[in-house]
Amino acid sequence: MSEKTAIDGGTPVRSTPLAYGRQWIEEDDIAAVTETLKSDYLTSGPKITELEDVLCAYTGAKYAVAMNSGTAVLHAATHAAGIGEGDEVIVTPFTFMASANSALYVGARPVFADIDPETWNIDPASVEAHVTKKTRAIVAVDYGGEAVDADALRAICDRHHLVFIEDAAHAIGTKYKGRPTGSYADITTMSFHPVKTVTSGEGGAVLTNNADFARDARLLRAHGMEHDPSLMRIDAPAGDDGTWLCDQLFLGYNYRMPDLDAALLLSQMKKIDRFIARRKELVAHYDAVFADMPEIIPQKHMPWSDAARHLYAVRLDLSRLSCTRKQFFDAMRAENIFCQVHYIPTYLFSHYRSLGYQKGLCPVAEEVYASVFSLPLFPKMTDEDQDDAVRAVKKVTKRYAV
Repeated sequence: MSEKTAIDGGTPVRSTPLAYGRQWIEEDDIAAVTETLKSDYLTSGPKITELEDVLCAYTGAKYAVAMNSGTAVLHAATHAAGIGEGDEVIVTPFTFMASANSALYVGARPVFADIDPETWNIDPASVEAHVTKKTRAIVAVDYGGEAVDADALRAICDRHHLVFIEDAAHAIGTKYKGRPTGSYADITTMSFHPVKTVTSGEGGAVLTNNADFARDARLLRAHGMEHDPSLMRIDAPAGDDGTWLCDQLFLGYNYRMPDLDAALLLSQMKKIDRFIARRKELVAHYDAVFADMPEIIPQKHMPWSDAARHLYAVRLDLSRLSCTRKQFFDAMRAENIFCQVHYIPTYLFSHYRSLGYQKGLCPVAEEVYASVFSLPLFPKMTDEDQDDAVRAVKKVTKRYAV
């Protein structure tokens, strides 16, 4: 279907594309990066420590370790948790692939638990059913920014002596029963990709209250390199104890965040409450509109979750429509509303199939995937932008209504 011709053959609801998500960069953000460009440090400098302090203050975590991507911090989380060869990590399939890949990075096996059919978060009952003697951790994703059932997952972790890793890539600013995301899991990871609530361009952070986990993450971030003489084990010649001396304690990586990225995120963090408030306004309006449209099924809000939503995902009730999800999706694009699908269940990818994973592992996740898509949601959206998105949904729904 041509993007220049609407579903009815006429003019699209808007003349320019509306993306499903995008960053909001203002003059103060540009000035912050420019100031750092003129400073003595472009990487591994004072902006990293400043950012980590701000993240701790905002989330309530004792320690924060900033890195160059959300994937890097997931890898750091599984490494810090001591997960390795022969271990199992329970994870949702309804997420970006990095959530499960973090187990593969350390030689462990991802085990996919199914999702709740209404919240689309990992189902604690399914998690419990998949615990074995090899299980070492749970990686739970706050889908779209809606908080997982953290108390239920914590109870499972306590019963089986597991590490609770919260993949909060979608959920900075979300609160679970009044507690900020980042303050209650053993390890929380966050992403600052441009479509997230606040951005550093690319970047992420490990948040934890465990000093050992934080230290391990910092070492992994910088090649496993230790500079504290009291913690080194290097067999150096006598007297070779200058300021250059360091020791590589294990095989680490270069996951360092540049100070340029930290400067941008520090500026964005000053505006995070404004960004979240706008996202909540947009979510509330979508919810009100779709309450009267049985063909559109939004993600369920749970009473424990004060959500700072990253995504506004809905399911189509295809029994009420004479189209497939792809036809609906393409029709929205023809109206210049560019939606997205979150997510293909991870184990359906060819790499996971090559490892022995097969279709049918998580029936609920597969069923939700078949009808889900994400509508535009970002704080720079105007009321007129959202009105266009809503008009397109109504127009396409009317066209295909049974």
